[in-house]
Amino acid sequence: MKELLIAEILKINKKTIAIAESCTGGLISHTLTNIPGSSKFFRLGIVSYTPEMKISVLKIPKNLLRTKGVTSGETALLMAESIRKIANSDFGIGVTGIAGPSGGTKKTPVGTVYISVVGKDKSITKKFFFKEDRISIKKRAKDSAFKLLRECL
Repeated sequence: MKELLIAEILKINKKTIAIAESCTGGLISHTLTNIPGSSKFFRLGIVSYTPEMKISVLKIPKNLLRTKGVTSGETALLMAESIRKIANSDFGIGVTGIAGPSGGTKKTPVGTVYISVVGKDKSITKKFFFKEDRISIKKRAKDSAFKLLRECL
């Protein structure tokens, strides 16, 4: 399991993580906190599901959400940077997307997900498209976030 390997790497290296989730609804945080000893590496997880919470809690500029969109690489990156700063953690993950079945547009269809992982020395932001049902999209986004985190570790 990817999350067990990530947990071990974080624990061995005495690194911490914080997560700002939107379309995954807390699934990434839930998965990590199911691992015994997760308090050694897991600092904070929030689900900022609405634009208002991204603005007020994560301090994402309203103008950025208006111009780039709630579901964008720029938003995912700022979510990751903000949660890392708020939690004073070594790594931050930001995930935003549209899990459906509604809410998609021609420009940003259901299944579009942006994930950003930010560390002190490296950051990665990627766009994904998962053409599946809501639950599968959330699971694939979680697995993709773990894969990107592993690349940053």
